[in-house]
Amino acid sequence: MHPFRRAVEANDHDAIEALLADDVVFTSPVAFKPYPGKAITAAILRGVTRVFTDFHYVREIAGADGRDHAFVFKAKVGDKEVNGCDFLHFDEDGRIDDFTVMVRPLSGAKALAEAMGAQFDRITREATQG
Repeated sequence: MHPFRRAVEANDHDAIEALLADDVVFTSPVAFKPYPGKAITAAILRGVTRVFTDFHYVREIAGADGRDHAFVFKAKVGDKEVNGCDFLHFDEDGRIDDFTVMVRPLSGAKALAEAMGAQFDRITREATQG
């Protein structure tokens, strides 16, 4: 099992953050602009764990060079079920430098946007108070 998946499934935020490059760019499934930087990415990921329930990965796909990974997941946001995928790219040091999430269906994405929006003041505080 990949160290990222192991850290997420163990809810080990320190291990997740340790895997992020300082210059990681997080692309949300519900926000227009990407979020650059380790602090905001780590804070967003902590927020996601407060929003998702019944989160679990169902598939892990690795690129031939080992630097690209896709982690397919299922979760709930409130009473909405979502299917999604974390697309990760790892830099030459083995740190995540690109993190893109996609979710479906639209009703689940809307529920996620609303739930994360309610978290965003806290996420911003966590990112800036580091």
